[in-house]
Amino acid sequence: MIEQSFYDYTMQFGESQTRSMFGGTGLFKHNAMYALISNESVFIRGGGELDEILKSLECQKFRHIKKQSTATVNYYDVTQLFLERRDKLTPLVKLSIENSVSQRSVKKSPSSRRLRDLPNMQLTLERMVKKSGVEDVNCFIELGAAKVFQRVKRTYGKDVDVKLLWKFAGAISGVHWELIQEPVKKQLLEVCASIDN
Repeated sequence: MIEQSFYDYTMQFGESQTRSMFGGTGLFKHNAMYALISNESVFIRGGGELDEILKSLECQKFRHIKKQSTATVNYYDVTQLFLERRDKLTPLVKLSIENSVSQRSVKKSPSSRRLRDLPNMQLTLERMVKKSGVEDVNCFIELGAAKVFQRVKRTYGKDVDVKLLWKFAGAISGVHWELIQEPVKKQLLEVCASIDN
């Protein structure tokens, strides 16, 4: 089975933690996910120059297929390299671990984070959120997705797309908004309704 085999292979980089992710198993180092094993395939996290290397090796990005949508995330399929060219894969996994741990520590440092650097956010959303009175990442996280969404609705009008609520929730929990589960969406809508009353 490829999962155990890949896990054993990664022991050369030190012990990893595993968690259920995207319907597969995520491998973590210092709470930063760097690899994913799903449906007998192995994926490693890209980032920086690693993206270009993995693209040049024709590694395809992981696609998480849900009932109504597909989310493409920055993990590349390295199954063939793992099975046939481990010598070539080893420095790439090492770089993936370094990138993942480094990105996590930068993102965890409140002084270095901007709203636009959070998952799902970009300059436009950062401006909307700031115009609604949420000045920084700490305030954004403290208020939570529902309160930030309500503030944006007050500033921009009631017809603000509900997808913004999912984007804010994903930004806070560190996931792509399309991966927000239905029970969480329902709970967020309930919180928004209670704020309205």
